Amino acid sequence: MNLLSKIASAMILSGGLLMAAPYTVDNAHSNVGFSVKHMMITNVHGKFTSYDADLEFDNANKTFKKLVANVETKSIDTGISDRDNHLRSDDFFASEKFPKMSFTMTSYKADGDDGKMEGTLTIRGISKPVTLKVEDISVLGDKVGFSLEGKINRQDFDLKWNKAIELGGVAVANEVKIKVDIEAKKK
Repeated sequence: MNLLSKIASAMILSGGLLMAAPYTVDNAHSNVGFSVKHMMITNVHGKFTSYDADLEFDNANKTFKKLVANVETKSIDTGISDRDNHLRSDDFFASEKFPKMSFTMTSYKADGDDGKMEGTLTIRGISKPVTLKVEDISVLGDKVGFSLEGKINRQDFDLKWNKAIELGGVAVANEVKIKVDIEAKKK
C-alpha cells in the first residue's frame, strides 16, 4: 500500500470515529423501567430513579458507538414503600452490598431507526450477556431519543426469592421485562 493510500485509509477510519459524539442523559425525560408478573395474574411495573450513562452516538448513521450505564439499586420505585424496601433487601438486590447494577454495550447492529444491542448486564456482581431491541431512534438538533427493550431471567442474577401461592403459582415470575426510554443531549 503506497503512502497516499495509507493516509486516505487513516482519514476515512478516523473520520468515522469523529462522527460519534458523547451525550449526557436527560433524567427528567428518561425512564429506566421494568415489569414482572405478580401471582401469574398481572404485571407490576417499577423504575429506578437514579442512573447515569456514558453514551456515544453517531447521528449521521444512527449508530451507537458506546453505552455504559450504571443504575443505583436503592433507587427502585414500584410505588409501594414496603415492596421497595423488600426489593432492596438481600432477598433481591442486596442494595447495601451491591449498590449498583450496570450494562455495558459490546456490539450494535443498526436497522434504520431500530437495531439490536448486545451487552453485558451485571446485577449482584453476576454478569450475563443480554440482547436489547433498540427502537424509535430520533435525532433532533443536539438531542437523541431511543427505547431499549429486553427480557432477563431474574434467577440468572441470584434474585431468587419467591413465595409459593396456595393455588399452585408463584408470587413473582422469573421473567423480567426491561423497558428503557432515553433522551440525551450532545455534550
